[in-house]
Amino acid sequence: MQPNKPLVIAIMGPTASGKTELAIDIAKKINSNIHNVDSRQIYIDMDIGTAKPTAAQQKQVKHFLIDFCLPSNPINLHDFQSIAQTSIESDLKRQGLTLLVGGSGLYLQALIRGLNPPSVPPQKFLRDQLKKIDKTERHNLLKCCDPFAAEKIHPEDSIRTIRALEVFYATGRMFSKQKNIKPHPWRVLELGLNPDNLIPRIKRRTEEMYKKGLIEETEGLIKKYGNDLQLLKTIGYGEARSIINGNITYAEALEITIKRTCQLAKRQKTWFRNKHNSKWLNDENELHEALSLIYEFLS
Repeated sequence: MQPNKPLVIAIMGPTASGKTELAIDIAKKINSNIHNVDSRQIYIDMDIGTAKPTAAQQKQVKHFLIDFCLPSNPINLHDFQSIAQTSIESDLKRQGLTLLVGGSGLYLQALIRGLNPPSVPPQKFLRDQLKKIDKTERHNLLKCCDPFAAEKIHPEDSIRTIRALEVFYATGRMFSKQKNIKPHPWRVLELGLNPDNLIPRIKRRTEEMYKKGLIEETEGLIKKYGNDLQLLKTIGYGEARSIINGNITYAEALEITIKRTCQLAKRQKTWFRNKHNSKWLNDENELHEALSLIYEFLS
């Protein structure tokens, strides 16, 4: 351990595991800021469906990397990493430590491990052509071009599938082979959340999202950015849009959203177990245990 190096505390775990609340409690105790590492909370106008920290929560602790992109102009991992790294380094210079919080495993890995993804700009014409292909066929295409990437990217994850194909066709090299590691000059403490009651938490939070106005938020996104907005295919928004378009009922949408969220949580848990070296916190007293680990690390 090198105590002279700044400290990055990464709080990770599956969706609905309580990361936001714990991070705020920790940040207030250690006088730290929070950097969001959720791939959807970076977008303006997407609040309820992304479980973004509320205005009241953001007043308690300063949050960075939230609401800095328009949904109509999505960014890739390389862009996010560049923006996030600048923000994190600036915060570390001021305070010597900061918190990263999120469930987007690849984004976290890029920041913590210094993953250096390819900087291929969006290829609009190619993306438009790939979007016309059935998702199963598209994923099979990725298996032929880059079997290593296909193994790691879920067939339902259209955004990452298209990105991997885009990089391959733009460079002629597999996406999975273009990631380099450039470690950052930070110490990193990884803290993981995986509550035993995750499924009931997912059900409860999903129900709250719909009650708080997920459908109305989706209507606003459609009105502002169009019905074909790519991000409207993501969990919650996809089902809300189907209600608006008259394709499914409220009850069906709720059931599908819960199911998709549980599937996401399962993939996230697998990712964090395999790709990170987290100290998993006890459900009984997460804050006390987290603070003990932080103070021990700082000493």
